Amino acid sequence: MKNDKNKSYKNELRDRAEEFINKNPSVIKEIQPGDIKKLIEDLQIHEVELEIQNQELRRSQLEIEAARDKYSDLYDFAPFGYLTLSEKGLILEANLTSAHMLGVERSLLIGEPFSRFITSDTQDVFYFHRKKLFETENKQTCELKFLKKDGPQFYAQLESILIKDTEGNIIQTRTAISDISERKRVELELREALSEIKRLKDQLEAERTYLQEEIKLEYNHENIIGQSDELKYTLYKVEQIAPTDTDVIVLGETGTGKELIVRAIHGSSLRKDRPLLKINCATLPLHLMESELFGHERGAFTGAFDRRVGRFEAANGATLFLDEIGELPLELQPKLLRVIQDGEFERLGSSRSIKVDVRIIAATNRNLEEEVRSGRFREDLWYRLNIFPITVPALREHLKDIPQLVEYYVDKISRRLGKSIKSIPTNVMNTLQNYHWPGNVRELENVIERALINSSGPKLRLMDELRTPHKDLTTTPKTMEKVERDHIVRVLEQTHWKVSGKNGASEILGLNVSTLRARMRKLGIRRP
Repeated sequence: MKNDKNKSYKNELRDRAEEFINKNPSVIKEIQPGDIKKLIEDLQIHEVELEIQNQELRRSQLEIEAARDKYSDLYDFAPFGYLTLSEKGLILEANLTSAHMLGVERSLLIGEPFSRFITSDTQDVFYFHRKKLFETENKQTCELKFLKKDGPQFYAQLESILIKDTEGNIIQTRTAISDISERKRVELELREALSEIKRLKDQLEAERTYLQEEIKLEYNHENIIGQSDELKYTLYKVEQIAPTDTDVIVLGETGTGKELIVRAIHGSSLRKDRPLLKINCATLPLHLMESELFGHERGAFTGAFDRRVGRFEAANGATLFLDEIGELPLELQPKLLRVIQDGEFERLGSSRSIKVDVRIIAATNRNLEEEVRSGRFREDLWYRLNIFPITVPALREHLKDIPQLVEYYVDKISRRLGKSIKSIPTNVMNTLQNYHWPGNVRELENVIERALINSSGPKLRLMDELRTPHKDLTTTPKTMEKVERDHIVRVLEQTHWKVSGKNGASEILGLNVSTLRARMRKLGIRRP
């Protein structure tokens, strides 16, 4: 077969030589026979060399194709998505991994804008990624969210480099995509865990702050002093309601010991291991009261430099005591009603609802039914609070408990003052039992403290204003309101009409300043 090939080759050479001689007869005259033979041999050698080179070329081509096939497999099935983009961001080339990531056939990716597969909320990130790539000409990295056709969004990390031609002109960009959804999921869980830890920390910090405030006060919630039937009935109602999660409202005049009853309810409840948080609804203006109850975000109002956890949020899982609920501004009552009904609220400056599990115990010295009729208290809120009312009796309704109360306060206050009282004269006790006590137990405690301060010996000595029992003040019977008015006027005259502050009328009567002023308005008491 090789001989046939050579023979064909020689015939081809002969034909080509003859053709050349016919076209160039003058040249042939100068060529010797030996020269033609040598020329033919040189041509044969040259043809052999060309054949060898062609064989080498074919072998190299096969090797290149094999390497390309191997590279193609590595490129297509790499764990990362690889894409080549034009200067305008069109997809020029993509491996199978990137097509699988985006849920699109590779052929359908070619010519499409790469930004089409990026979520709208991370488009700006991709824009600045490309801008910085062209400005710095250095590799750039960013994190984006991608849209997968017929599938969920996923997070990916992008790494891009520039491709230049031989003259240094930018012609393309190469981009690698790696799926980081699992890492993002772990980061999200970690952030949520840290957020929960911070929430619990804030709640504990709030509880600690409120408890520190409470520690400053002195309470007798372990023992409610008295053995009268009226007091026993009140404690019976406490035992009935305490183990439940039902909201309670405690009613009674100022100074009757409503807070002791509230603490007794909480102390016998299933939430007793959590703190009892308290807020007085009569002490703060509207916007501060709302912030105290529901908290606020940073910048919610002038002076809100930090986020604050409100009492409801701090009391989650515990009990919140709303003292003087009748003083709650009308504007806040719908928000309180929503917490009671739905167990949720929003901080000031936030639209995110917060769910809480809070038991509410409210207290008031006002007649809320009258407040509802006058339009100062919402009827629906009153009905929500009035599920299980407990009325604390006024001291004049259980006068038989006075001796026990007097002994308790004498012992308690004398130890604090460093006094030693050995006996309480009968006439002193009779005077105390016959007094009207408009300020109730709180007034009794204040009277005992003043008596102890004025007692220099072992016997208790009263101040002058209580030496005459109220029933002997006049021979003409007086209404309860008249008796109360006369007593308040007498104390105001004694203090030269000083209502608040040290040795003021409110301190002597054992009343809050706001309560005393309200009573003065109601009773028509004005300084002459």
